[in-house]
Amino acid sequence: MMLPLLFTGCGSLMHHEVQKGETLYSISWRYGQDVNQIAAWNDLNAPYVIHQGQQLRIAPPLNKTNPALLKPIRRDQTTSPNVTTAPITQAQVRTAPSKAKAEPLTWRWPAEGKLLRTFSAKKMDRKGIDISGTAGTAVRAAASGRVVYSGNGLTHYGNLLIIKHNESYLSAYAHNEKLLVKEGMVVKKGQKIAAMGATGSDRVMLHFEIRRNGKPVDPQRYLPKR
Repeated sequence: MMLPLLFTGCGSLMHHEVQKGETLYSISWRYGQDVNQIAAWNDLNAPYVIHQGQQLRIAPPLNKTNPALLKPIRRDQTTSPNVTTAPITQAQVRTAPSKAKAEPLTWRWPAEGKLLRTFSAKKMDRKGIDISGTAGTAVRAAASGRVVYSGNGLTHYGNLLIIKHNESYLSAYAHNEKLLVKEGMVVKKGQKIAAMGATGSDRVMLHFEIRRNGKPVDPQRYLPKR
């Protein structure tokens, strides 16, 4: 059964009903908004714990033709993806370093393979880059950070990981066959975090995005030249 989008109007903001498996980061990603702003609107403090059925205030989508926003969510899309990890240790869920202590952010390519499609600021379906590969190809963290979403609840992304690198930057890794890390885990630049696949896609590839303060930016501006 197809369900309507779970937000309702309320003045200049909308209400989003939290679904099973969602995090504040996956919700902010879906609507293309800064997680810190959504947290402020809802009086939430880090680590931004939310609950199924909770009503969150968010800004209306700026571009209502975005297919990732308009296509309804199926409740069966919130089932757990294929994840193979050991239990999370206390060291892995430690709080990320503060902005003042954070090391300069440097990036690496998240996967080997041919660049299939580049970023376009004008096209809603090209908010990142696509990298080819074969099923099981290693997907690696493009920079060090903390996993803030591991699941398959976002339409068009398949099995998805989102990593928070600092207060400004997030990166996402979509269409994976397997997710090898869980929410809360701290990962290092270059660490294998997933196996490439074709979930939510018509071919095996990695869809990779970088967002700065909630807004998509061209990953090739940050990645080293090949």
